[in-house]
Amino acid sequence: MAEPHVVTETHAGSEVPGPEHGAADPVALGMDATMWVALAMVIVLAILAWKKVPAAIGRSLDNKIAAIRAHLDEAEALRRDAEALKAEYEAKARAAQGEAQAMVARAHAEAEAIVAKAGADAELLVSRRQAMAEAKIAAEERAAVDELRATAARTAAAAAARIISERNDASNDAKLVDASIAGLGRI
Repeated sequence: MAEPHVVTETHAGSEVPGPEHGAADPVALGMDATMWVALAMVIVLAILAWKKVPAAIGRSLDNKIAAIRAHLDEAEALRRDAEALKAEYEAKARAAQGEAQAMVARAHAEAEAIVAKAGADAELLVSRRQAMAEAKIAAEERAAVDELRATAARTAAAAAARIISERNDASNDAKLVDASIAGLGRI
């Protein structure tokens, strides 16, 4: 039986016999394709080492590490500053709260003092008004008593004058006037 002939296509469109037909891998200077790739890699790595590319990569990485460390240090400093500010503002808030409580306590004390003073002033005012009212009542009573006495005296004098005028006539009047004049001489 004859095996069919297998042809593989390359990108260029040429036909290359495949390994199924027992074709050998190409060899140049005693090295196959794998050896050439390995040699190319060794040459590329040697050129990279000769041009000091690993050192440049290392320096670049070291620079990036240093930049990252600088950022981390800056972030740490910022965090410390933020914590210090936070502590400062918390202390200020506590102080403000203490001041507010002290202000409230003072306000309560002042309000109590004002209420106490207002109570004392009200009591004083009531006692003054009571004293004024009592004095006014006493003055009115005295005025009424004096007026009553004056009215009583006028009424008594008028009654006495009427009684005297009814009981005495001109002859009795002359006797009374003579007796009064005689009594004046003894004084």
